[in-house]
Amino acid sequence: MPDQTLKDKTVKGIAWKAIDRFFVTGITFVFGIILARILMPSDYGLIGMLAIFFAFSQLFVESGFSKALIQKKNRTDVDYSTIFFFNLAVSLFFYVILYLSAHSIAVFFNEPRLKLITRILSLNIIINSLSLVQTTRLMIKLDFKTQAVISLISVTVSGLTAIYLAHYGFGVWALVMQNIIRTTLRTLLLFYYNKWFPLPVFSFSSFRELFGFSSKLLAAGTVAILFQNIYSLVIGKFFAAKELGYYTKAKQYPQLFSNTLTTILESVSFPVLSSLQDSPKQMISVYRRFMRVIVFFVMPSLTLFAVLAEPIIHILLTDKWLPAVPLLQWLCFARMITPISSLNMNILNAIGRSDLFLKIDIAKIPVAIIVLFITVPMGVTAIVIGNLVTTFINFFFNTYYPGKFFGFGAFKQLSEMREVALATLVMAGSVFGIMKLLPSELLHILVGVPVGMIVYLLMAHILNIKEKREITMIIVSFLKKKTV
Repeated sequence: MPDQTLKDKTVKGIAWKAIDRFFVTGITFVFGIILARILMPSDYGLIGMLAIFFAFSQLFVESGFSKALIQKKNRTDVDYSTIFFFNLAVSLFFYVILYLSAHSIAVFFNEPRLKLITRILSLNIIINSLSLVQTTRLMIKLDFKTQAVISLISVTVSGLTAIYLAHYGFGVWALVMQNIIRTTLRTLLLFYYNKWFPLPVFSFSSFRELFGFSSKLLAAGTVAILFQNIYSLVIGKFFAAKELGYYTKAKQYPQLFSNTLTTILESVSFPVLSSLQDSPKQMISVYRRFMRVIVFFVMPSLTLFAVLAEPIIHILLTDKWLPAVPLLQWLCFARMITPISSLNMNILNAIGRSDLFLKIDIAKIPVAIIVLFITVPMGVTAIVIGNLVTTFINFFFNTYYPGKFFGFGAFKQLSEMREVALATLVMAGSVFGIMKLLPSELLHILVGVPVGMIVYLLMAHILNIKEKREITMIIVSFLKKKTV
Protein backbone atom coordinates (compact mmCIF):
# COMPACT_ATOMS: atom_id res chain seq x y z
CA MET A 1 0.00 0.00 0.00
CA PRO A 2 1.55 3.39 -0.99
CA ASP A 3 2.56 5.58 1.96
CA GLN A 4 0.23 8.45 1.09
CA THR A 5 -2.73 6.13 0.53
CA LEU A 6 -2.07 4.46 3.87
CA LYS A 7 -1.74 7.84 5.58
CA ASP A 8 -4.99 9.10 4.06
CA LYS A 9 -6.85 5.97 5.05
CA THR A 10 -5.38 6.11 8.55
CA VAL A 11 -6.34 9.76 9.04
CA LYS A 12 -9.81 9.15 7.66
CA GLY A 13 -10.18 6.02 9.79
CA ILE A 14 -9.12 7.81 12.97
CA ALA A 15 -11.43 10.73 12.24
CA TRP A 16 -14.51 8.57 11.65
CA LYS A 17 -13.68 6.23 14.52
CA ALA A 18 -13.29 9.29 16.74
CA ILE A 19 -16.68 10.62 15.62
CA ASP A 20 -18.16 7.18 16.30
CA ARG A 21 -16.68 6.68 19.75
CA PHE A 22 -16.88 10.25 21.07
CA PHE A 23 -20.48 10.74 19.98
CA VAL A 24 -21.43 7.30 21.27
CA THR A 25 -19.55 7.97 24.50
CA GLY A 26 -21.30 11.31 24.89
CA ILE A 27 -24.74 9.81 24.29
CA THR A 28 -23.98 6.87 26.59
CA PHE A 29 -22.73 9.26 29.26
CA VAL A 30 -25.90 11.37 29.14
CA PHE A 31 -28.23 8.37 29.12
CA GLY A 32 -26.19 6.82 31.93
CA ILE A 33 -26.66 9.91 34.09
CA ILE A 34 -30.43 9.92 33.53
CA LEU A 35 -30.73 6.20 34.27
CA ALA A 36 -28.52 6.43 37.38
CA ARG A 37 -30.74 9.17 38.79
CA ILE A 38 -33.81 6.93 38.37
CA LEU A 39 -32.43 3.48 39.17
CA MET A 40 -30.79 2.21 42.36
CA PRO A 41 -27.16 1.09 42.85
CA SER A 42 -28.41 -2.47 43.46
CA ASP A 43 -29.89 -2.55 39.92
CA TYR A 44 -26.43 -1.96 38.47
CA GLY A 45 -25.03 -4.47 40.94
CA LEU A 46 -27.27 -7.22 39.56
CA ILE A 47 -26.01 -6.62 36.02
CA GLY A 48 -22.44 -6.42 37.33
CA MET A 49 -22.74 -9.88 38.88
CA LEU A 50 -23.31 -11.40 35.45
CA ALA A 51 -20.53 -9.51 33.67
CA ILE A 52 -17.90 -12.25 33.96
CA PHE A 53 -20.22 -14.96 32.59
CA PHE A 54 -21.17 -12.94 29.52
CA ALA A 55 -17.60 -11.77 28.98
CA PHE A 56 -16.27 -15.34 28.90
CA SER A 57 -19.11 -16.48 26.63
CA GLN A 58 -18.46 -13.66 24.20
CA LEU A 59 -14.74 -14.37 24.26
CA PHE A 60 -15.24 -17.99 23.20
CA VAL A 61 -17.82 -17.03 20.58
CA GLU A 62 -15.33 -14.65 18.95
CA SER A 63 -12.26 -16.82 19.79
CA GLY A 64 -9.81 -14.32 18.30
CA PHE A 65 -11.02 -14.96 14.75
CA SER A 66 -11.74 -11.29 14.01
CA LYS A 67 -8.06 -10.42 14.49
CA ALA A 68 -7.06 -13.58 12.62
CA LEU A 69 -9.11 -12.47 9.60
CA ILE A 70 -7.65 -8.96 9.75
CA GLN A 71 -4.09 -10.26 10.08
CA LYS A 72 -4.46 -12.74 7.19
CA LYS A 73 -3.27 -11.27 3.90
CA ASN A 74 -5.50 -13.14 1.43
CA ARG A 75 -9.01 -13.66 2.79
CA THR A 76 -11.87 -15.30 0.91
CA ASP A 77 -15.63 -15.56 1.32
CA VAL A 78 -15.05 -19.14 2.45
CA ASP A 79 -12.94 -17.81 5.35
CA TYR A 80 -15.63 -15.32 6.33
CA SER A 81 -18.46 -17.87 6.07
CA THR A 82 -16.55 -20.48 8.06
CA ILE A 83 -16.00 -18.10 10.95
CA PHE A 84 -19.58 -16.80 10.76
CA PHE A 85 -21.01 -20.30 11.31
CA PHE A 86 -18.43 -21.06 14.00
CA ASN A 87 -19.45 -17.90 15.90
CA LEU A 88 -23.14 -18.83 15.65
CA ALA A 89 -22.64 -22.44 16.76
CA VAL A 90 -20.56 -21.50 19.80
CA SER A 91 -23.05 -18.79 20.80
CA LEU A 92 -25.88 -21.34 20.81
CA PHE A 93 -23.78 -23.67 22.95
CA PHE A 94 -23.06 -20.98 25.54
CA TYR A 95 -26.66 -19.81 25.59
CA VAL A 96 -27.76 -23.33 26.55
CA ILE A 97 -25.02 -23.49 29.23
CA LEU A 98 -26.07 -20.18 30.78
CA TYR A 99 -29.76 -21.01 30.54
CA LEU A 100 -29.21 -24.24 32.47
CA SER A 101 -26.83 -22.55 34.94
CA ALA A 102 -29.11 -19.61 35.70
CA HIS A 103 -30.46 -21.12 38.92
CA SER A 104 -26.96 -21.93 40.20
CA ILE A 105 -25.77 -18.40 39.43
CA ALA A 106 -28.69 -16.96 41.39
CA VAL A 107 -27.88 -19.24 44.35
CA PHE A 108 -24.16 -18.35 44.22
CA PHE A 109 -24.90 -14.63 44.58
CA ASN A 110 -27.98 -15.20 46.77
CA GLU A 111 -30.07 -13.13 44.32
CA PRO A 112 -33.18 -15.00 43.04
CA ARG A 113 -33.87 -12.32 40.40
CA LEU A 114 -30.70 -13.32 38.57
CA LYS A 115 -32.28 -16.54 37.28
CA LEU A 116 -34.64 -14.88 34.80
CA ILE A 117 -32.25 -11.99 34.10
CA THR A 118 -29.54 -14.46 33.09
CA ARG A 119 -31.81 -16.36 30.73
CA ILE A 120 -33.08 -13.24 28.99
CA LEU A 121 -29.81 -11.32 28.81
CA SER A 122 -28.00 -14.40 27.47
CA LEU A 123 -29.89 -13.96 24.19
CA ASN A 124 -27.43 -11.14 23.52
CA ILE A 125 -24.71 -13.73 22.99
CA ILE A 126 -26.52 -15.27 20.02
CA ILE A 127 -27.54 -11.92 18.54
CA ASN A 128 -24.03 -10.50 18.81
CA SER A 129 -22.45 -13.57 17.21
CA LEU A 130 -24.21 -12.67 13.95
CA SER A 131 -22.45 -9.30 13.83
CA LEU A 132 -18.82 -10.31 14.41
CA VAL A 133 -17.81 -11.09 10.82
CA GLN A 134 -19.80 -8.12 9.54
CA THR A 135 -17.87 -5.79 11.83
CA THR A 136 -14.55 -7.42 10.88
CA ARG A 137 -15.21 -6.83 7.17
CA LEU A 138 -15.79 -3.14 7.80
CA MET A 139 -12.62 -2.91 9.91
CA ILE A 140 -10.53 -4.52 7.16
CA LYS A 141 -11.82 -1.92 4.70
CA LEU A 142 -11.18 0.82 7.30
CA ASP A 143 -14.83 1.76 6.83
CA PHE A 144 -15.42 3.44 10.16
CA LYS A 145 -18.02 5.83 8.75
CA THR A 146 -20.59 3.03 8.44
CA GLN A 147 -19.74 1.76 11.92
CA ALA A 148 -20.23 5.28 13.29
CA VAL A 149 -23.73 5.56 11.81
CA ILE A 150 -24.73 2.14 13.11
CA SER A 151 -23.39 2.82 16.62
CA LEU A 152 -25.14 6.18 16.90
CA ILE A 153 -28.51 4.75 15.87
CA SER A 154 -28.37 1.65 18.08
CA VAL A 155 -27.08 3.45 21.18
CA THR A 156 -29.65 6.26 20.86
CA VAL A 157 -32.68 4.01 20.35
CA SER A 158 -31.71 1.57 23.11
CA GLY A 159 -30.88 4.39 25.53
CA LEU A 160 -34.19 6.18 25.02
CA THR A 161 -36.05 2.89 25.49
CA ALA A 162 -34.19 2.20 28.74
CA ILE A 163 -35.04 5.65 30.10
CA TYR A 164 -38.71 5.11 29.26
CA LEU A 165 -38.75 1.73 31.03
CA ALA A 166 -36.85 3.06 34.06
CA HIS A 167 -39.25 5.99 34.37
CA TYR A 168 -42.21 3.60 34.50
CA GLY A 169 -40.71 1.46 37.25
CA PHE A 170 -39.16 -1.50 35.41
CA GLY A 171 -35.96 -1.21 37.48
CA VAL A 172 -33.15 -3.54 36.45
CA TRP A 173 -35.16 -4.66 33.40
CA ALA A 174 -34.55 -1.24 31.85
CA LEU A 175 -30.84 -2.12 31.77
CA VAL A 176 -31.54 -5.61 30.45
CA MET A 177 -33.66 -4.32 27.57
CA GLN A 178 -31.16 -1.57 26.80
CA ASN A 179 -28.53 -4.25 26.13
CA ILE A 180 -30.84 -6.48 24.10
CA ILE A 181 -32.18 -3.67 21.91
CA ARG A 182 -28.75 -2.15 21.26
CA THR A 183 -27.25 -5.46 20.14
CA THR A 184 -30.25 -6.44 18.01
CA LEU A 185 -30.46 -3.11 16.22
CA ARG A 186 -26.71 -2.99 15.64
CA THR A 187 -26.73 -6.48 14.11
CA LEU A 188 -29.66 -5.70 11.79
CA LEU A 189 -28.02 -2.47 10.62
CA LEU A 190 -24.71 -4.23 9.95
CA PHE A 191 -26.47 -6.65 7.60
CA TYR A 192 -28.34 -3.78 5.95
CA TYR A 193 -25.28 -1.60 5.31
CA ASN A 194 -22.69 -4.30 4.73
CA LYS A 195 -24.60 -6.16 1.99
CA TRP A 196 -22.81 -9.41 2.81
CA PHE A 197 -24.32 -12.80 3.61
CA PRO A 198 -22.42 -16.01 4.37
CA LEU A 199 -22.04 -18.80 1.87
CA PRO A 200 -23.53 -22.16 2.95
CA VAL A 201 -20.04 -23.61 3.55
CA PHE A 202 -17.73 -24.51 6.41
CA SER A 203 -14.09 -25.13 5.49
CA PHE A 204 -12.10 -27.12 8.03
CA SER A 205 -8.82 -26.19 6.31
CA SER A 206 -9.70 -22.50 6.57
CA PHE A 207 -10.71 -22.97 10.20
CA ARG A 208 -7.44 -24.73 11.08
CA GLU A 209 -5.34 -22.05 9.39
CA LEU A 210 -7.09 -19.17 11.17
CA PHE A 211 -7.25 -21.03 14.49
CA GLY A 212 -3.46 -21.32 14.48
CA PHE A 213 -3.36 -17.55 15.07
CA SER A 214 -6.59 -17.05 17.00
CA SER A 215 -6.07 -19.88 19.52
CA LYS A 216 -3.35 -17.91 21.32
CA LEU A 217 -5.58 -14.86 21.40
CA LEU A 218 -8.37 -16.99 22.85
CA ALA A 219 -6.12 -18.22 25.65
CA ALA A 220 -4.77 -14.72 26.26
CA GLY A 221 -8.29 -13.32 26.18
CA THR A 222 -9.33 -15.79 28.86
CA VAL A 223 -6.69 -14.34 31.17
CA ALA A 224 -7.66 -10.77 30.21
CA ILE A 225 -11.36 -11.36 30.86
CA LEU A 226 -10.51 -12.89 34.22
CA PHE A 227 -8.46 -9.79 35.11
CA GLN A 228 -11.21 -7.40 34.00
CA ASN A 229 -14.12 -9.15 35.70
CA ILE A 230 -12.70 -10.92 38.73
CA TYR A 231 -13.24 -7.76 40.77
CA SER A 232 -16.97 -7.71 40.03
CA LEU A 233 -17.21 -11.42 40.84
CA VAL A 234 -15.40 -11.06 44.16
CA ILE A 235 -17.24 -7.89 45.23
CA GLY A 236 -20.58 -9.43 44.22
CA LYS A 237 -19.84 -12.57 46.23
CA PHE A 238 -18.43 -11.02 49.43
CA PHE A 239 -20.24 -7.68 49.54
CA ALA A 240 -23.81 -6.43 49.05
CA ALA A 241 -25.31 -5.78 45.62
CA LYS A 242 -25.28 -2.06 46.50
CA GLU A 243 -21.48 -2.13 46.95
CA LEU A 244 -21.06 -3.81 43.58
CA GLY A 245 -23.38 -1.16 42.13
CA TYR A 246 -21.05 1.59 43.38
CA TYR A 247 -18.07 -0.20 41.88
CA THR A 248 -19.88 -0.83 38.58
CA LYS A 249 -20.85 2.82 38.22
CA ALA A 250 -17.41 4.05 39.33
CA LYS A 251 -15.79 1.78 36.76
CA GLN A 252 -18.17 2.81 33.99
CA TYR A 253 -17.07 6.40 33.45
CA PRO A 254 -13.25 6.13 33.36
CA GLN A 255 -13.61 2.86 31.46
CA LEU A 256 -16.00 4.50 29.01
CA PHE A 257 -13.45 7.18 28.16
CA SER A 258 -10.44 4.86 28.27
CA ASN A 259 -12.15 2.24 26.13
CA THR A 260 -13.25 4.92 23.68
CA LEU A 261 -9.65 5.91 23.01
CA THR A 262 -8.49 2.30 23.06
CA THR A 263 -11.17 1.29 20.55
CA ILE A 264 -10.36 4.20 18.23
CA LEU A 265 -6.62 3.54 18.17
CA GLU A 266 -6.85 -0.27 18.30
CA SER A 267 -9.46 -0.48 15.54
CA VAL A 268 -7.37 1.71 13.26
CA SER A 269 -3.87 0.69 14.40
CA PHE A 270 -4.28 -3.08 14.05
CA PRO A 271 -5.18 -3.17 10.34
CA VAL A 272 -2.67 -0.38 9.64
CA LEU A 273 0.18 -2.06 11.56
CA SER A 274 -0.75 -5.43 10.04
CA SER A 275 -0.37 -3.91 6.57
CA LEU A 276 3.15 -2.78 7.57
CA GLN A 277 4.34 -6.09 9.04
CA ASP A 278 6.91 -6.40 6.24
CA SER A 279 8.28 -2.88 6.94
CA PRO A 280 9.50 -2.89 10.56
CA LYS A 281 10.92 0.66 10.55
CA GLN A 282 7.71 2.18 9.22
CA MET A 283 5.68 0.04 11.62
CA ILE A 284 7.52 1.23 14.73
CA SER A 285 7.29 4.85 13.55
CA VAL A 286 3.50 4.58 13.19
CA TYR A 287 3.24 2.63 16.45
CA ARG A 288 5.17 5.29 18.35
CA ARG A 289 2.95 8.08 17.03
CA PHE A 290 -0.19 6.16 17.97
CA MET A 291 1.10 5.85 21.53
CA ARG A 292 1.88 9.56 21.86
CA VAL A 293 -1.60 10.50 20.62
CA ILE A 294 -3.18 8.18 23.22
CA VAL A 295 -1.15 9.73 26.05
CA PHE A 296 -1.91 13.27 24.87
CA PHE A 297 -5.64 12.66 25.28
CA VAL A 298 -6.03 10.12 28.06
CA MET A 299 -3.73 11.49 30.76
CA PRO A 300 -5.21 15.00 31.09
CA SER A 301 -8.81 13.89 30.53
CA LEU A 302 -8.89 11.25 33.25
CA THR A 303 -6.89 13.43 35.63
CA LEU A 304 -9.41 16.24 35.20
CA PHE A 305 -12.26 13.77 35.76
CA ALA A 306 -10.60 12.52 38.97
CA VAL A 307 -10.12 16.06 40.31
CA LEU A 308 -13.76 16.99 39.61
CA ALA A 309 -15.23 13.58 40.54
CA GLU A 310 -17.07 14.62 43.70
CA PRO A 311 -18.98 17.62 42.26
CA ILE A 312 -19.74 15.69 39.07
CA ILE A 313 -21.18 12.69 40.94
CA HIS A 314 -23.00 14.86 43.49
CA ILE A 315 -24.69 17.10 40.91
CA LEU A 316 -25.31 14.64 38.09
CA LEU A 317 -26.07 11.40 39.93
CA THR A 318 -27.32 12.72 43.34
CA ASP A 319 -26.19 11.91 46.89
CA LYS A 320 -27.02 8.21 46.65
CA TRP A 321 -23.94 7.67 44.45
CA LEU A 322 -21.37 9.61 46.56
CA PRO A 323 -19.78 6.40 47.96
CA ALA A 324 -18.62 5.74 44.38
CA VAL A 325 -16.42 8.89 44.29
CA PRO A 326 -13.17 7.52 45.79
CA LEU A 327 -13.52 4.35 43.71
CA LEU A 328 -13.95 6.44 40.56
CA GLN A 329 -10.88 8.55 41.34
CA TRP A 330 -8.59 5.55 41.81
CA LEU A 331 -9.98 3.89 38.68
CA CYS A 332 -9.32 7.04 36.63
CA PHE A 333 -5.59 6.65 37.32
CA ALA A 334 -5.71 2.92 36.59
CA ARG A 335 -7.46 3.43 33.26
CA MET A 336 -4.82 5.94 32.11
CA ILE A 337 -2.47 3.02 31.63
CA THR A 338 -4.92 0.66 29.92
CA PRO A 339 -4.93 2.15 26.37
CA ILE A 340 -1.12 2.30 26.30
CA SER A 341 -0.82 -1.32 27.43
CA SER A 342 -3.42 -2.33 24.85
CA LEU A 343 -1.43 -0.72 22.03
CA ASN A 344 1.74 -2.48 23.19
CA MET A 345 -0.04 -5.82 22.98
CA ASN A 346 -1.65 -4.89 19.67
CA ILE A 347 1.67 -4.71 17.85
CA LEU A 348 2.38 -8.35 18.77
CA ASN A 349 -0.85 -9.38 17.03
CA ALA A 350 0.02 -7.20 14.04
CA ILE A 351 3.30 -9.09 13.49
CA GLY A 352 1.54 -12.44 13.97
CA ARG A 353 3.03 -13.22 17.40
CA SER A 354 -0.15 -14.04 19.30
CA ASP A 355 1.93 -16.68 21.13
CA LEU A 356 3.88 -13.91 22.87
CA PHE A 357 0.62 -12.13 23.65
CA LEU A 358 -0.42 -15.29 25.50
CA LYS A 359 2.88 -15.63 27.37
CA ILE A 360 2.65 -12.09 28.69
CA ASP A 361 -0.92 -12.52 29.91
CA ILE A 362 -0.05 -15.78 31.69
CA ALA A 363 2.88 -14.06 33.41
CA LYS A 364 0.49 -11.48 34.92
CA ILE A 365 -1.70 -14.02 36.73
CA PRO A 366 0.37 -14.45 39.95
CA VAL A 367 0.55 -10.67 40.51
CA ALA A 368 -3.21 -10.24 40.18
CA ILE A 369 -3.98 -13.16 42.51
CA ILE A 370 -1.56 -11.98 45.21
CA VAL A 371 -2.81 -8.38 45.16
CA LEU A 372 -6.46 -9.44 45.19
CA PHE A 373 -5.86 -11.90 48.05
CA ILE A 374 -4.26 -9.12 50.12
CA THR A 375 -6.91 -6.46 49.45
CA VAL A 376 -10.24 -8.35 49.69
CA PRO A 377 -10.34 -8.37 53.53
CA MET A 378 -9.70 -4.60 53.54
CA GLY A 379 -12.84 -3.62 51.62
CA VAL A 380 -13.89 -2.42 48.19
CA THR A 381 -11.69 0.70 48.16
CA ALA A 382 -8.60 -1.41 48.89
CA ILE A 383 -9.56 -3.78 46.06
CA VAL A 384 -9.72 -0.84 43.65
CA ILE A 385 -6.35 0.53 44.80
CA GLY A 386 -4.96 -2.97 44.27
CA ASN A 387 -6.33 -2.83 40.72
CA LEU A 388 -4.31 0.34 40.11
CA VAL A 389 -1.15 -1.30 41.45
CA THR A 390 -1.71 -4.40 39.29
CA THR A 391 -2.38 -2.32 36.18
CA PHE A 392 0.87 -0.37 36.63
CA ILE A 393 2.91 -3.54 37.14
CA ASN A 394 1.26 -5.08 34.05
CA PHE A 395 2.46 -2.11 31.97
CA PHE A 396 6.03 -3.37 32.40
CA PHE A 397 5.01 -6.87 31.29
CA ASN A 398 3.20 -5.45 28.24
CA THR A 399 6.18 -3.37 27.12
CA TYR A 400 8.76 -6.17 27.38
CA TYR A 401 8.56 -7.49 23.80
CA PRO A 402 8.15 -4.08 22.12
CA GLY A 403 11.37 -3.17 23.94
CA LYS A 404 13.10 -6.39 22.88
CA PHE A 405 12.01 -6.32 19.21
CA PHE A 406 11.84 -2.61 18.48
CA GLY A 407 13.94 -0.92 21.16
CA PHE A 408 10.91 0.89 22.53
CA GLY A 409 10.36 -0.54 25.99
CA ALA A 410 8.81 0.69 29.23
CA PHE A 411 11.34 3.38 30.20
CA LYS A 412 11.55 4.85 26.71
CA GLN A 413 7.76 4.97 26.57
CA LEU A 414 7.59 6.64 29.99
CA SER A 415 10.20 9.12 28.78
CA GLU A 416 7.94 9.99 25.84
CA MET A 417 5.20 10.91 28.33
CA ARG A 418 7.22 13.45 30.36
CA GLU A 419 5.95 16.62 28.72
CA VAL A 420 2.32 15.48 28.80
CA ALA A 421 2.69 14.46 32.47
CA LEU A 422 4.10 17.89 33.35
CA ALA A 423 1.32 19.69 31.46
CA THR A 424 -1.24 17.49 33.21
CA LEU A 425 0.18 18.21 36.67
CA VAL A 426 0.05 21.96 36.05
CA MET A 427 -3.53 21.61 34.82
CA ALA A 428 -4.57 19.55 37.87
CA GLY A 429 -2.98 22.05 40.24
CA SER A 430 -4.76 24.94 38.52
CA VAL A 431 -8.16 23.27 38.69
CA PHE A 432 -7.66 22.22 42.31
CA GLY A 433 -6.78 25.81 43.19
CA ILE A 434 -9.87 27.12 41.39
CA MET A 435 -12.06 24.69 43.34
CA LYS A 436 -10.70 26.06 46.64
CA LEU A 437 -11.69 29.59 45.62
CA LEU A 438 -15.17 28.98 44.22
CA PRO A 439 -18.16 28.60 46.59
CA SER A 440 -20.34 26.00 44.80
CA GLU A 441 -19.87 22.59 43.23
CA LEU A 442 -21.63 23.70 40.04
CA LEU A 443 -19.04 26.45 39.58
CA HIS A 444 -16.30 23.89 40.20
CA ILE A 445 -17.45 22.07 37.07
CA LEU A 446 -18.44 25.06 34.92
CA VAL A 447 -15.18 26.89 35.59
CA GLY A 448 -12.88 23.94 36.28
CA VAL A 449 -13.39 22.16 32.94
CA PRO A 450 -12.62 25.11 30.61
CA VAL A 451 -9.78 26.33 32.86
CA GLY A 452 -8.29 22.83 32.85
CA MET A 453 -8.50 22.57 29.06
CA ILE A 454 -7.00 26.02 28.49
CA VAL A 455 -4.14 25.48 30.93
CA TYR A 456 -3.33 22.07 29.44
CA LEU A 457 -3.33 23.32 25.84
CA LEU A 458 -1.26 26.35 26.85
CA MET A 459 1.29 24.09 28.53
CA ALA A 460 1.28 21.80 25.48
CA HIS A 461 2.14 24.85 23.35
CA ILE A 462 4.87 26.03 25.75
CA LEU A 463 6.39 22.53 25.97
CA ASN A 464 6.12 22.15 22.18
CA ILE A 465 4.18 18.88 22.34
CA LYS A 466 3.90 18.05 18.65
CA GLU A 467 0.73 15.94 19.00
CA LYS A 468 -1.20 19.18 19.52
CA ARG A 469 -0.15 20.37 16.06
CA GLU A 470 -0.68 16.99 14.40
CA ILE A 471 -4.17 16.55 15.82
CA THR A 472 -5.08 20.07 14.72
CA MET A 473 -3.81 19.25 11.21
CA ILE A 474 -5.80 16.00 11.11
CA ILE A 475 -9.01 17.81 12.09
CA VAL A 476 -8.44 20.60 9.56
CA SER A 477 -7.58 18.10 6.81
CA PHE A 478 -10.68 16.02 7.56
CA LEU A 479 -12.96 19.08 7.61
CA LYS A 480 -11.51 20.34 4.31
CA LYS A 481 -12.24 17.00 2.64
CA LYS A 482 -15.80 17.07 3.94
CA THR A 483 -16.39 20.52 2.42
CA VAL A 484 -14.93 19.64 -0.99
